[in-house]
Amino acid sequence: MKDVIAVVLLVTVANDEEARTIGELLLNKRKIACVNMVPKINSLFWWNGKIESEEERLLIIKSKESLIPEIVELVKSIHSYDVPEIIALPIIGGNEDYLQWIFDEIAG
Repeated sequence: MKDVIAVVLLVTVANDEEARTIGELLLNKRKIACVNMVPKINSLFWWNGKIESEEERLLIIKSKESLIPEIVELVKSIHSYDVPEIIALPIIGGNEDYLQWIFDEIAG
């Protein structure tokens, strides 16, 4: 397991339906072990030269580093945004049993 890097991906989405659709797609394809769907976050961001404000949902996704390109492509293929936020952060430590569970639940 030491050579395999666990990651957390953060993805913002427009609504609860989109959150569930993306989460279920990634789970059904066994690209992720888990997704947390955080409701109703408020986002401020630059878009087309001005500051925008939106109510969004946040997906907190657990997977492994080698699957990031596939996850990004799957999310982009069904996401409603022109430029969806999909960022990955390495997990540098934690409960080894939980980290092993992530790897055990993912295909590929």
